[in-house]
Parts: sequence; C-alpha cells; structure tokens
Amino acid sequence: MSSSPTQDSALVATLSSRYGELVEHLRGRFGDKAFAREVVHDVCIRVLEKPPTEPVRTPMAFLRHVAMHLAIDRRRAQRTQAEVLEFQDDPRDVGGAASYSVPELAVAFRQRETALLHAVRGLPPRSQDVFILTQLYHMPQSAVAEQLGISRGMVARHLARAYEDLAPILHEGQ
Repeated sequence: MSSSPTQDSALVATLSSRYGELVEHLRGRFGDKAFAREVVHDVCIRVLEKPPTEPVRTPMAFLRHVAMHLAIDRRRAQRTQAEVLEFQDDPRDVGGAASYSVPELAVAFRQRETALLHAVRGLPPRSQDVFILTQLYHMPQSAVAEQLGISRGMVARHLARAYEDLAPILHEGQ
C-alpha cells in the first residue's frame, strides 16, 4: 500500500504549519536551535523524497518520530567526526609525531584516512556492507542481519573478517 497524494499533502501541511513546534521539540531535547532547524529541514526532504508507505493517522507524532531518529543519527555522526578531529589534533596519536607541524599532521591523517578507505573498498562486498553499517552508521548487528537478510552469526563473521583485513591500517603507528 503506497501513500496517497492527500496523505502526502497532509504531512506537508502539518510540517509547514507546525514547523516551529517541531523545531522547539528538538531544541528542547538537544539544546541547539540551529541543529534542530537542520534536522527539521532533513525531515522536509525525507517526507518529500520518500513519503511513508502506510497511512499516517497522527502526522505530528509521525514527524516527531522521524525528526528524533534523524537527530540521533546526526548527533552520532557529529560525535564520530569530533573523535576523528580530536585524533587529528593530538600529535601523540599519530605515531609519536610530537615534532611534526599541524600541516604535516593533517597530511598524515589524510593519507591514513585514504589508506583506510582504500582498504574498506577492497573488502569482499558483504564484509564491506557489514563494516559500513556497523561502524559508520552504528547499526546493531541484529539490525544489519535483518537488513542484509543474513544471520546475526554471519554478520559477526563478516565483521571479524573486515577487522582482520583492516588491522594493519587501524594499528599502523601504534
């Protein structure tokens, strides 16, 4: 069952008429109005590009649910980015490179990042999917198993394989 144009327009109407309320809901939860606005804009895009397939009885509750999940995903991505930047800013984390300048450390970080991306692309397709979903999207292994249509045990095996293949790059300079 796909959504109807009437339902899509009801969601868009609710989104436009209660935009401020949705922003304030997220601001109250996450404490940052600019962050909340960005998330609500993402909700707008999500609703327009990929409307729900089932009828939505309570549009505002649906929009809050979608907004909360998008906000959590965005926060997780920001935390991961912050950890990477912390790593980049701390010269002790780059193979004891305390004597290197900031530009040299930035180049070393980019080279290591490029090597890691290349290694991830070199993984077998299923191991690559499992690694990306668990490590970049922070999905639980059970959700990855369901999404990929494999058992939870196979997810663990593919993840172990990925770590085994990536270990030289992940532990380089330690």
